[in-house]
Amino acid sequence: MPHYQQRGQLPRKRHTQFRRPDGELYTEEVIGAEGFSGISSIAYHIHPPTLVERVEDPIPYGITYAEKDFLRHRHLKGGQVEPGGDFLTGRRYIMGNSDVELALTQPTEPLSCFYRNASHDELVYVHDGEGVLESVFGDVPFEQGDYVHVPRTVTHRWRFAGDTPPRLLIIESASEVRFPKKYRNQFGQLLEHSPFCERDVRPPAELKTHDEEGPFEIRIKKHGYLHPYIMRYHPFDVVGWDGYMYPYAISIKDFEPITGRVHQPPPVHQMFEAHNFVVCSFVPRLFDYHPEAIPAPYNHSNIDSDEVLFYAEGDFMSRKGIDRGSFTLHPGGIPHGPHPGTTEASIGKEGTDEYAVMVDTFRPLHLTETALGIDDPDYAESWKPERHAPTNGQAAEHA
Repeated sequence: MPHYQQRGQLPRKRHTQFRRPDGELYTEEVIGAEGFSGISSIAYHIHPPTLVERVEDPIPYGITYAEKDFLRHRHLKGGQVEPGGDFLTGRRYIMGNSDVELALTQPTEPLSCFYRNASHDELVYVHDGEGVLESVFGDVPFEQGDYVHVPRTVTHRWRFAGDTPPRLLIIESASEVRFPKKYRNQFGQLLEHSPFCERDVRPPAELKTHDEEGPFEIRIKKHGYLHPYIMRYHPFDVVGWDGYMYPYAISIKDFEPITGRVHQPPPVHQMFEAHNFVVCSFVPRLFDYHPEAIPAPYNHSNIDSDEVLFYAEGDFMSRKGIDRGSFTLHPGGIPHGPHPGTTEASIGKEGTDEYAVMVDTFRPLHLTETALGIDDPDYAESWKPERHAPTNGQAAEHA
């Protein structure tokens, strides 16, 4: 995170005595990354966060990849993933590798426990729905179009509002998710040319201290299992915290697109980075303003990366036959580009009205059986011009 935050009660200096009203010490907890050299926050608990009543048998919760995953362009119909379960049991993994895993979920049940991912940061794109992320650091309200970043080891719980199941794209990162270095100065501040700034970041708005005796269950995700830990006290018993590590929300709608006289390459859409992958945001923008500009993207080969697009809203002008909530996967090694007719059709248009989340990875992605079950088998041949030729009725309509 690029800036320091503090909430609640704190002692004047860290690692010094800080006492409860009854004279006992509050319990200090340092929550950080990269040992003690990365970002961190210090939280002060009423009760020791180490007080475990019991640890129950782990529940298998790993991602399994399909045995046959051939090199081809893919259109995965994400809208066909069925709603069900809670935030954990309803999670359907689509693809991944050792750096990042992508899942969809449409939970229909509330999560009865607390949750902590001990091995991955989670960057959640809220495709549909609204609610509050409750955490040890306080509440983070969210709504449609928000990215919600939950750093690893942070105990939290999702609360959704309304009767309609939310739809979430979950990006699990084996490394810390950060704002791109190219947007920040040596002190971490976002620069003037960054397409978003600190004002767009929404850290926990309110710290709510729960001094309650349980038992309370936390399910901890690690090593392909959910490990149920039964705690004596409520995990959100924090009276104060400060630091740089905390969950936050930022809206895709606050991303200010970078445009130019001719078509700009995908890196101008970058919003987050992690080890061996980046996340980009495509948002409504004006098209290129060179008098002979071609707004549609050019054909390109991904030499080093696999390219995933999650189509959130609008009409993506370079692609035909893609539904809301679908993925396309264009793997490295074979070229891809606009569908036939879309390049010519883009000339003279002033802008685009679309939202999409792109994940570019620098190691190959592998599909799950769930992904193969929603795969469009004809997509790899969708660049054939005859597939996009107008019917007789359409020809007459445009005559």
